[in-house]
Amino acid sequence: MNEVKLTIDNREVAVPQNFTILQAADRVGIRIPSLCHLKELTPCSACRICLVEVEGARNLVTACSYPVTAGMKVKTKSERVVAARRLVLELILSDHPLDCMTCEKAGSCSLQDLAYEMGLTGSRIKGEQHHYPVDLSNPFIVRDFNKCVLCERCLRICNEIQGTMALDYAHRGFNTKVAVPYHRGLQESDCVFCGQC
Repeated sequence: MNEVKLTIDNREVAVPQNFTILQAADRVGIRIPSLCHLKELTPCSACRICLVEVEGARNLVTACSYPVTAGMKVKTKSERVVAARRLVLELILSDHPLDCMTCEKAGSCSLQDLAYEMGLTGSRIKGEQHHYPVDLSNPFIVRDFNKCVLCERCLRICNEIQGTMALDYAHRGFNTKVAVPYHRGLQESDCVFCGQC
């Protein structure tokens, strides 16, 4: 496989030409935060936390899905990048319950870790919030849609790894949520209750 050379945060990197910016940065130990990325899954750019600046590009790009090119110059910690990541995270937090102290994921939550890293204790953005009832309809999986950040991990694991296609997005815009087709319960779907989601 042919390699390409690029620069990330003033460090020259040589990686295979089919790599993304995130893979190239990871290869040399430069951390780019993300909520939706899992190495085993197809990149989806859902969370937008991995935004980086590419010299010559008009807009910031998502490192998890943007392919490397020869001579590319990438900044992962510029003021513009940090401000954009903070805004994206604040938008996510604006519709997220801020109950970290009583949440069962406290201490092992990527969202919580990112908020601490970026110095956020809440969101300046005020607006409508979802107040979904917790789905306790089956004995295996408790589903709390209020905690969902629409990262697509559960959808992609269900579809790409398990191959059951039991989950998909329902609705659009602010009302988007992960659901079983036709709004049925998990036990009425193709779900095999593997727990991977």
